[in-house]
Amino acid sequence: MKTRTNITKRIFAGFIALALVAFSTTFEKKKVNVNESKITWTGEKLTGSHEGTISLKDGYFEMENGKIIGGEFTADMSTITVTDLSGDSKKKLEGHLNSDDFFGVSNYPTATFKMNTVVEKSNGVYGVAGDMTIKGKTNPIAFDLKVDGNTAMTTLVIDRSKYDIRYGSGSFFDDLGDKTIYDEFTLDIMLKM
Repeated sequence: MKTRTNITKRIFAGFIALALVAFSTTFEKKKVNVNESKITWTGEKLTGSHEGTISLKDGYFEMENGKIIGGEFTADMSTITVTDLSGDSKKKLEGHLNSDDFFGVSNYPTATFKMNTVVEKSNGVYGVAGDMTIKGKTNPIAFDLKVDGNTAMTTLVIDRSKYDIRYGSGSFFDDLGDKTIYDEFTLDIMLKM
């Protein structure tokens, strides 16, 4: 009788082990390679536009069975550069972007994004919703993220007025004329995993 009970226990334990393997998921945090990733910004005004880059400080994707389910990312705001100007004009604009008129980098050295919801829409395209924090203000944002191999790409349109960045904004000041700077700026983001 003991032998039969032991065999039954072993068979039952085997089924449990197989079930656990069959239904187990693989979870990992996949770090972003900040040196190979790139964030390019474009800001427009009534009389033209400027563009530049911002470096990623760190970031990772949360993966389950090879699919993105979350992530968090931090941009180093002290790395804001202007790429369409040179010399004194470049230095002047970079200084202004770092000032309290814009990103207040001495008080807010980083900007962050945290994914709250990620849904795979089609092969390699995810709908993402999360919280963006810039200059100490947090707002929800949603966008599509395209993943191809170890590269994730998206374009975000950010309304700076939601982050208390009011300088030159026609939403807050009258009679700016050709000095008006549009509220929305664009971030083209390419992340390497």
